[in-house]
Amino acid sequence: MLAVTPGDPARRVLEARGVTEPSPPAIAAVRAELRLDDPLPLRFLRWAADAATGDLGISWSTGQPVAAEFAERLPATLRLTGAALALAVALALVLGAVAAAAPGRWPDVVSRVVALGMLVVPSFVLGVLVLDVLVVGAGLGRVIADGTWATVFLPALTLALASGATWSRVLRTGLLEARSASYLRVSTARGATPWQRLRVHELPNAAAPFLTVVGLGTAALIGGAPIVESVFTWPGVGRYTVEAIDARDMPVVVGFTLVAVVVYVVTSLVVDLVCTLIDPRLRQDVR
Repeated sequence: MLAVTPGDPARRVLEARGVTEPSPPAIAAVRAELRLDDPLPLRFLRWAADAATGDLGISWSTGQPVAAEFAERLPATLRLTGAALALAVALALVLGAVAAAAPGRWPDVVSRVVALGMLVVPSFVLGVLVLDVLVVGAGLGRVIADGTWATVFLPALTLALASGATWSRVLRTGLLEARSASYLRVSTARGATPWQRLRVHELPNAAAPFLTVVGLGTAALIGGAPIVESVFTWPGVGRYTVEAIDARDMPVVVGFTLVAVVVYVVTSLVVDLVCTLIDPRLRQDVR
């Protein structure tokens, strides 16, 4: 889609390099340098052949290897994603457990309304609200995040809310299904407390579907990080990619897409293996 959008990438590249009024000869020279006149399928095949060897190409804007640019910014993105993952899991556990403890009653309704509210509001709107209310209004945190743990909470919270809301509904469903099993009645008859039933029986049996959505959601957190990173000026891979889109820097955009897809596939595989290890029923299905 970026390749067919209006505008000349060579002009945007020159503007990103500091040339405010590029001349036609300069634009033609950049087009020849970047081989923009070659057919798009040929350009893709050339990029794919290099990517297979780990070479993601050279950034059109900075002239640096894309892989090196990603490596420089990856720690900040991983820090943000890790914090967001922890907050989303904690939020999902609280909302899901509260909703499953009283299905159909007011705690379940409140949990559902809170989850729906967090889910339907876009992350960039949440980010702006957080900045306006908590940072500017209440003086909590910083307007410009520097990528350290000291400034990670607010952007991580913004990134975690939608995922935590979705995961909480999956956990609620899994807990209710586990609670309806016959062995729960036996456990209750033996005198097990609600906390014991939740810890020993309900959570382990609801873990497989919950871990599946958490694993896939972790990859989605990385894919959704560009929006939040841009709002909070977080110096990560996502913000760098948004700037590359604005500059029509194709190698950076395609490289980020490839990294996001690989993370999604690898995460899915790891989640499947973990679910097979913790759920004997899945191992029996495999055999």
